[in-house]
Amino acid sequence: MNMAVTQGVALMPPPFSNGLNVWSQTTGRPGTDTYASAAFAAFVPSDPDFGGCLEIQKAFATTRLRWMGEVPIQPGRYLRIRARIKAISGVLPDVAVAAWAGSAAGTQVGGLTSTGPVTTLTQYGTITEVSAIVGTGARAGVDMVWPLSVAFAHFGLDLTGPTGGVVRIDDLVIEDVTSFYTTDVLGVVDVRDFGAVGNGTADDRPAFAAAIAAAGARSLLVSDGAYFIGSDLTIPMPVEFRGTLSMPAPAVLILHRNFDLPSYAAAFGTDEAGFRKGVQGLFHTNQHVTFDLMGRRVLLSAPVDVFALAGFDNTSSRRIIANGQLDAVESAQWDTQTVTRTASYALSHPTRLSSISNVAGVPVGARVSGVGVGREVYVRARSTGAGRVTLSQPLHGGAGTQQFTFERYQYMLDFSGFSGLRNFEMHNVEFRCRGRCSAVMLPEDGRIMRFMNCDFDRPRDRAITSIGLGCQGIWIDHCQFRSSQQPLDAQDRTVIAFNVNGNDAKIRNNRVVLWAHFGVMNGSGHIISGNHFFAGDTQSQGIRQAGLVLTNKNSKSTFSGNYIDNCFLELTNEHDSEPEHSTGFSFGGLSVEGNIFYAIDVAPWFSFVVIKPYGPGHFLQGLMISGNVFRTTGARIDRADKVDTTYASLNFGRFRNVVFENNAYNGIDYPAESPTIILHDQNTDANSWTINTGDKLPFGGWARTVSSVVMETAPRDASNAIRYDMPYVTVQEGVNNDQVRLRWPQAMRGRALVTVRVDRPL
Repeated sequence: MNMAVTQGVALMPPPFSNGLNVWSQTTGRPGTDTYASAAFAAFVPSDPDFGGCLEIQKAFATTRLRWMGEVPIQPGRYLRIRARIKAISGVLPDVAVAAWAGSAAGTQVGGLTSTGPVTTLTQYGTITEVSAIVGTGARAGVDMVWPLSVAFAHFGLDLTGPTGGVVRIDDLVIEDVTSFYTTDVLGVVDVRDFGAVGNGTADDRPAFAAAIAAAGARSLLVSDGAYFIGSDLTIPMPVEFRGTLSMPAPAVLILHRNFDLPSYAAAFGTDEAGFRKGVQGLFHTNQHVTFDLMGRRVLLSAPVDVFALAGFDNTSSRRIIANGQLDAVESAQWDTQTVTRTASYALSHPTRLSSISNVAGVPVGARVSGVGVGREVYVRARSTGAGRVTLSQPLHGGAGTQQFTFERYQYMLDFSGFSGLRNFEMHNVEFRCRGRCSAVMLPEDGRIMRFMNCDFDRPRDRAITSIGLGCQGIWIDHCQFRSSQQPLDAQDRTVIAFNVNGNDAKIRNNRVVLWAHFGVMNGSGHIISGNHFFAGDTQSQGIRQAGLVLTNKNSKSTFSGNYIDNCFLELTNEHDSEPEHSTGFSFGGLSVEGNIFYAIDVAPWFSFVVIKPYGPGHFLQGLMISGNVFRTTGARIDRADKVDTTYASLNFGRFRNVVFENNAYNGIDYPAESPTIILHDQNTDANSWTINTGDKLPFGGWARTVSSVVMETAPRDASNAIRYDMPYVTVQEGVNNDQVRLRWPQAMRGRALVTVRVDRPL
């Protein structure tokens, strides 16, 4: 390309025949001496080789020739400056293309190369062409690589070496040779053409910005090199990374047309660095909802602090990480941090531990253990000035001062720094923990976190942990949870798949393999359906742990269509600061319908539904257990239901609205039922018939109501005459209050169907 005008910009100097008043003897700047008044130079109108040309006698150590026209230097453009010259007489000089480079403010830009290759003239009359290429990119053949701070230049020649010689110079040619390095046909813009250095130290962000501005509809090429980008950068067009980037931790990279893990991994050199920067970008773009891992595996060597990456708190925009695998590599960064502290607990502040020395050493997110601490109690927040921590749940052990242990597990994705995060989702992500770390810690507060079709493979301690109310409205749907403790006997397992402190969880259609507990759930309004969680082992008459633990005694929840395999459903109030019942609702508000409960070779005292009050005075209220299948093989059990009286029993005299019916039992000695129908044969004459419920009432409860009495045979007196009298009933008879009596006006005999309830329905 040999163009006098490129993209509307004039490049070509005028011929010498137009006059020498635009040719400077020094810099080319306005006001400098021109060759029009130079005594050592003249225009030659008819040179046999050049036609019109400029003749100069070299009178100075460096004799300069500069066109006074300002040639714009634009990012991505390459200019070639060339001239033909021949020696006429005297000492033969050296010659090179040279320039004066100016900034947008009109000042000289120093510290750059301003001359091209030097050529020594060796013969008189021989035409020699000298040339040099100027551009903003360090490309092959570019003689003068200039930074973006150069806005224009005055081009010409420098004559150096001995003085006294005479030379003739043909008209200077300036041409756009950008096509030597790139072409619009390829539709690619290379950042090197806009001044990117790629040495890993110099800040190449201005060059990237210039390339992006010039690219238009073309794509961006990041050539080989290590490019330091000093601040936020958005690349709106497609980009190919052959070189790699480095950025300060707070700096954000947004790849609008390549918002996926392979592109970020290519940008930062590794999948792990790319994943971290991609997650960071997810919080800073309004053009993408999903960071797509594109089926890639990311090897993580340390926890990902998502809050630190985001750099801001409390966001509600929907964000999704999808379609890939996070794999924990061996690293000391996964080690659990354990500290012990003496602290005080007061019932007036049920979620606070105070008077803690060196509270700064107690990490937020640590699990708390000690006397009176229920399962899954975590440090939600910390006040170093006040010497206290806020807990996710109250303690049931009462006021006092004692030593507590704080264990901070390490999680692949740690959201605990957020005080508010809503609508964050993970779809089709496998958390491959390998027994080295836990998977996800939820934010301190927020709602509608979703885990859809995810796989949690062998977390070391926990799969999903809530340290506050970031679990409000959580969805855990179609996920698989595989324990890291599968070879252990059931009673020795300590790992827990998830916990919930807030309300309205949807736990649906998950498969859960050999955990200590599938879940520990406080809050209310939960829907738990379609899950299969199993926790057996190979022990004969083995001990089992709870599969699911509900710690809000009146949880207003449904538990339906689940497969509970070698574990049980446990209802407790271990997160009550005053666990004895005084006012309000007690255990209940729960519907357990259409589930399969199954166990193999368990101890006879095992039960499938267990109520464990942590204080006295509790009762059942609004509990529906119906349409379930209870089955054991290998060994029979006593009951499907029981009360764990480790701390207290229930107040059986206050049961209300308890339904335990239409369940199927196999391998269970005492099937529970309420209302239960008792067929009673009174073969001897008596005016008081004792009806024994035969351990059929659920949870060992009392016979509190007789809802019907139907005589299947005619009642007869001692003379065998049929009587038409009606008996009345008395309830809660016998030493265990599990009998009722039919009382007749006189001694009678016959067969009666008596319907007995464990509760008072009204």
